[in-house]
Amino acid sequence: MTRLAFIGGGNMARSLIGGLLKTGVAPATISVSEPQAEARQRLHDEFGVACHAENQRAVADADVIVLAVKPQIMPAIHAELHATLQRNQPLLISIAAGVRLDQLERWFGNGLPIVRCMPNTPALIGSGATGLCPNRHVSDAQKAQAQQILDAAGITRWIDDEALMDTVTAISGSAPAYFFALVEALEDAAASQGLPRETARALAAQTCFGAGRMLTEAGEDPAVLRQRVTSPHGTTQAALESFNADGLTRIVARAVAAATRRGTELAAELDKLP
Repeated sequence: MTRLAFIGGGNMARSLIGGLLKTGVAPATISVSEPQAEARQRLHDEFGVACHAENQRAVADADVIVLAVKPQIMPAIHAELHATLQRNQPLLISIAAGVRLDQLERWFGNGLPIVRCMPNTPALIGSGATGLCPNRHVSDAQKAQAQQILDAAGITRWIDDEALMDTVTAISGSAPAYFFALVEALEDAAASQGLPRETARALAAQTCFGAGRMLTEAGEDPAVLRQRVTSPHGTTQAALESFNADGLTRIVARAVAAATRRGTELAAELDKLP
């Protein structure tokens, strides 16, 4: 049995643990380190996994370690775990936003198999989208292990060029907020025309949910689906023409570029950490 350890027991770790248990992974194979006693108790009560206050105890015999902490926490973790990881050589999976593979190798030691991942918040309900990028030390079997873990919370896609991980962040990691902003805008627009706000929100949210399902389940080009609901000279065409006049495509392109650029900047800031 593969023994799996999580450093950090926050929301993303909880979503992955819950998803793994649903696929049949035994709770006895999972351990978690979490500094807050109340959070440790909740994890144990909900999932039946071993929970520890100390990182060393959680990773002692782990084959795979998931780093589910904020990037700024990495220096404290690597100082504590470097020797153990070099001795045991586990597969290291990082879901810390913006942390590059070379930074992880610098902190935890060259030679470790490391997979950098960028999940998003819909993973909390099993509908996540995750990009994964391995370093040169990751074997095919370890790639399969990493994919199995992240598949428990949604879909996964491998990214060969790590430079594109900032783009992954822009179109999936950050993108749930774009859809929330769209629903907010639809709600405000409908309310300004007299529709009750609660009704507007429910209709807009369900429409986004349904459209998303059509995209993922139909397997067709979004342009084809768009055309099917756009009758000539109808209401949808009127709205789309307004979007085009205001430069929707350019607005989205600039937003994705801004998020991508900020991801690169954040990674550069991490270079200053010890």
